[in-house]
Amino acid sequence: MPEGRERGTVTGGIDVFDHLPDGRAVQAIRLRGPRLAATVLTLGATVQDLRLDGVAHPLVLGFPTAAAYLGAGLYSGAIVGRFANRIGGARFTLDGIEHRLEANEGRNLLHGGADGLHARLWQVVTLREDSVTLTATLPDGHMGFPGELRIAATLSVPGDALEIELRAEADAPTPLSLAHHGYFTLDGHGDSRGHRLRLAADHYLPVDDALIPMGEIAPVAGTDFDFRTARPIGDAGYDHNFCLSPARGPLRPVAWLEGQDGVQMRVETTEPGLQLYDGRHFAGVPGLDGRVYGPHAGVALETQGWPDAPNRPGFPPCILRPGQDWCARTRHVFLKSGQSG
Repeated sequence: MPEGRERGTVTGGIDVFDHLPDGRAVQAIRLRGPRLAATVLTLGATVQDLRLDGVAHPLVLGFPTAAAYLGAGLYSGAIVGRFANRIGGARFTLDGIEHRLEANEGRNLLHGGADGLHARLWQVVTLREDSVTLTATLPDGHMGFPGELRIAATLSVPGDALEIELRAEADAPTPLSLAHHGYFTLDGHGDSRGHRLRLAADHYLPVDDALIPMGEIAPVAGTDFDFRTARPIGDAGYDHNFCLSPARGPLRPVAWLEGQDGVQMRVETTEPGLQLYDGRHFAGVPGLDGRVYGPHAGVALETQGWPDAPNRPGFPPCILRPGQDWCARTRHVFLKSGQSG
């Protein structure tokens, strides 16, 4: 059973955020650490707001209503899955059996389907001042995937970091890739293309017109995908997986992001891939503190398995089998100018 699924202690710090169209309440959980404060929604285990002491603006894109998270703000800040990113043709073969999935992006499946983890109400099982553990269960056959999948997500704000630990177990073999789909904005200027980015990735995955990997693991050298030295993100049009490692491994630094006003973020993860998405689809969406989010208002750095891995034997393994212990960790560490790290 994933850690955190045992009966926990809910001690308070929960308010009603909004209601879904069917009347169910979406709760807001407020976390406070030494230097960070976060608001987490039970809808999608979503980080709705994140604040660093001494910084006047939120560090993430968030929305004031549940309706926004089901519309223009889809996936923002949520845990996505059971398979993050895309599966080409909304189908895969596992142990000789073909599984057809419910396509939600043209012919393909994106982020687990229309009723993926981002769209479901999670249950709070443990709440402390600086952390919360939520759980969700996806039944066998959900969106076409085999096996009942049980997930526990622990989100915490100790020290200078937003930490996300994801655990899962399944009663049948199933593809699994979970990701936190936050959009980060470190300077509050409304356009993240000026953020400087460095990635510990020598290769990336070229994609076709439907953003499905074409199978090549291509070197970044000499291309617009070379972020091995920090530089502004720019407007080359990014929605691509960067290849961090051939398999999941120990927690290590993989990305460094800096806003124009000196706020920095270091991303550490156990995962083999990182999806860089430039947030170009936002178009006048009302957000936090009266802000209106336009194109490139925030940048997503989604630590994940590689997209379309169920159909690509040469990609890092992505099948969770009964009895296996699955745990993914990601830390977003925030610093201001003058701090070391």
